Amino acid sequence: MTLRPHAPAVHDRIAGLVVALVLLLVASGCSSAPLAPQAASDRSDPPGLGACYVLQPQDVESPSNDAEPVGCGEGHTAQTFTIGTLPDSTGDGYDDRGHGRWIYPRCEAAFEKFLGVDESLAMRIQLSWAWFRPSEKAWEDGARWYRCDLVGGTTESTAYRPLPNPTKGLFRAKPPEEWLTCATGATVLGSTKGPCSEPHDWRAVTTIKLGEKADPYPGERLTQVRTRDYCSDSVGAWMNYPVDYEFGFTWFKQAEWQAGNRRSICWAKTDR
Repeated sequence: MTLRPHAPAVHDRIAGLVVALVLLLVASGCSSAPLAPQAASDRSDPPGLGACYVLQPQDVESPSNDAEPVGCGEGHTAQTFTIGTLPDSTGDGYDDRGHGRWIYPRCEAAFEKFLGVDESLAMRIQLSWAWFRPSEKAWEDGARWYRCDLVGGTTESTAYRPLPNPTKGLFRAKPPEEWLTCATGATVLGSTKGPCSEPHDWRAVTTIKLGEKADPYPGERLTQVRTRDYCSDSVGAWMNYPVDYEFGFTWFKQAEWQAGNRRSICWAKTDR
């Protein structure tokens, strides 16, 4: 922090008054040094529900966040949509993996409810969520709160976009094109994802559910084959069964399955 330098005293009388003031403060037990503000993540109580922030992808790589909230009517890229307390069952350690496993289904369900999307549409939008916990210092003092934030981008985004205000219920009416996912490229694999309001070659039109929560991972080959066959029929129906059409699909591997994902995404070759 850069401090503005004090101007030199012009008269000895002024300097004498400054010395006298300092002595008075010391004698009364006061300190002239300002107290350092408490970092947001050091607090024992959770942040405010509905608070808005200016965050970028690098911010969500940290387990805690000290950003100060901004007005939701101002430019912001994140908004807290649910808060709560981590139960003791998720683990005592600050970095225990049980925290994330417990958080995922709860924040995902709250995310879908907040925006007004179902599980399928939630995978086909240009919005996602991140969660934060207290700082390590606050954790050691007993704080176990969490906050889940809606962010204006996906895990592939290099920068987040400003969110509309309000964002609650954004998809309950006609889904806004600027937040639906499309892609540009010769194939879906390796394409550049972006909003459907911009020129594109592909549109994410539906998903296939490959299993239930308790089901074991079916394996890469079966996952790929089932996704391909379903997407061929699903995209054809979405395009009203044309004679010729192209489709693509995105399927996920065992790590995503273990994290809770049970769906693959189907893409239609279209510029609309």
